[in-house]
Amino acid sequence: MNYADIKKVDVANGPGVRVSLFVSGCSHRCEGCFNPETWDFSYGVPFGEAEIQQILTFLAPDHIRGLSLLGGEPFEPDNQRAVLELVRRVRRELPRKTVWCYTGYLFEELAGNQVGTHSRTLLEGLDVLVDGPFVLA
Repeated sequence: MNYADIKKVDVANGPGVRVSLFVSGCSHRCEGCFNPETWDFSYGVPFGEAEIQQILTFLAPDHIRGLSLLGGEPFEPDNQRAVLELVRRVRRELPRKTVWCYTGYLFEELAGNQVGTHSRTLLEGLDVLVDGPFVLA
């Protein structure tokens, strides 16, 4: 998986001060998307252990409330494995932090494991899911 950005301080994508990961790759291609460059799965740089460590370090201070996952599309089948590993690490190492995810998929699709092989497991690791396609109107 590639990612477009990691924001160390984000107050726009969930309650409180958060760390946000913007993944690359999105097949929804919603009209009016605020981040269309992230539709390309090749956009940005590879996400790996170094980025997980960086995010965990950014999340550690008490004033940081949690992690927000955005895109691109965190639930794209090609992104699920890496996003799931990150969520598992946050849960294990910083269990008091909240995890929010913004997705163009619907809860029912994810809960029914209809999107990729890890959608249900990833969904179970979240505190809040903001679901459904972006509608410009």
